[in-house]
Amino acid sequence: MAGLRRREVLAGAVALAGAATIGLNPGTAAAATQQRPGAQFPPSLDFGDYPVIARVRSRRALEHLRVLSDKIGSRIAGTEGELRAKDYIAKVLRDLRYQVTLQPFPIADKFLGGLSVGRDSWQTGSSPQGAQDVTREADVVDAGDGTTLPDDLTGKIVLIAAVTNKADAYLTATQRGAVAVLLGRIGADPARKLSAFSPTLATPVTVPVLGLAQVQVERLRERLAKGSVKVKATATHHKNLTSYNVLAERPATFPGKDDGVVMVTAHYDSVPGSPGANDDGSGTVLCLELARVLRYLPTNKTLRFALWGSEEYGLIGSRHYVSNLTDPEAKRIAGCFQNDMVATSWDPAITYWLLSVDGADNATTAAVNAAAKRLGYDPRVKGPVARGSSDHVPFFERGIASGNFSWRGESGPALLEPTYHTPEDTIKDNVSLERLQISLELIGSAAYSLLRK
Repeated sequence: MAGLRRREVLAGAVALAGAATIGLNPGTAAAATQQRPGAQFPPSLDFGDYPVIARVRSRRALEHLRVLSDKIGSRIAGTEGELRAKDYIAKVLRDLRYQVTLQPFPIADKFLGGLSVGRDSWQTGSSPQGAQDVTREADVVDAGDGTTLPDDLTGKIVLIAAVTNKADAYLTATQRGAVAVLLGRIGADPARKLSAFSPTLATPVTVPVLGLAQVQVERLRERLAKGSVKVKATATHHKNLTSYNVLAERPATFPGKDDGVVMVTAHYDSVPGSPGANDDGSGTVLCLELARVLRYLPTNKTLRFALWGSEEYGLIGSRHYVSNLTDPEAKRIAGCFQNDMVATSWDPAITYWLLSVDGADNATTAAVNAAAKRLGYDPRVKGPVARGSSDHVPFFERGIASGNFSWRGESGPALLEPTYHTPEDTIKDNVSLERLQISLELIGSAAYSLLRK
């Protein structure tokens, strides 16, 4: 206990002595030495941690997330939602006085659907092999898994959803007069709900065929259990699309010295039907809050933020960015901190995972591990372990130190929350301010330590 007390006193003394230098008042600096919410141990901060820990606030980040997830909602690559998010992100970074560049790139057509149920509007996928740019309004007939269909479906919209749907039921429904078909997928695992999708049909049909998320099927069936339900189904083909990366940087501050670039990144798009609060609105707003906190701090390296478009369709934005780097530009990047799903409120996601493509340590994972130890979070942090599936992959393939940082289940990073990629990935249902705060502190402290080297 005596040793611990001496460490606390020394940390407090360092905070008070350095407060004026880093622009903090003594009370604010001293508060940073207290045990962090969610931490297992009191902190033992180094000098560069103070301006990050004392200033960064998850509630400020939440203000941005309310715009992205609640106001804009689904941000499908190249469509209006993603473009509105791009403009918002760029404005925030410009207002913070960063040098902002928009990097456009073409992407494939999108086939999306919409379902109006009473006052509710749900985004879905739609089949490329079904009718497009049309709207159909009619009563819904629930045909279960499609094994048995009524002989006459004239003027009806047919719902077919189960763990295993009969493969040609959509075709039979249209032949019997259905004006639209709603296909849903039900997960075999009751703890894992499935997302909206764009169905691939073996035989094209002349009516819209929408792909519903499991929770949308459940909500529709709840209404049908109470009586007849009329819906409006729309299928839309989005053509000639462009997605954008939003890049923002601030040069090194020490005169005549620039020892490279440190990147803090996330993707801002989401999947159909999902407002993408945790995936990856949380990583996006982490970048925006750290941009506010780090903007005036002295560094030896250039600070660069990148918000990727079109991640959900195959890491398209980050791959475009990395492929357009010259070899000298790539060699200047000292590390890329990719933040993907950094705020889930799902109870089992108690572990903050450090994920590198090959499972090996590198400058980013080492910096986060070191920050976790200084801040007292290290028992909650695991890794690095091997995992791809996010925008750190193109950097690794180019030989650039990179890691993906995320809250997942304790048994392994493949254990994701049940609301992953669903309409329930909302602020209300799937965002923890405490976990977002921890993520902000870990990445902010780690990135700033690398920026100072």
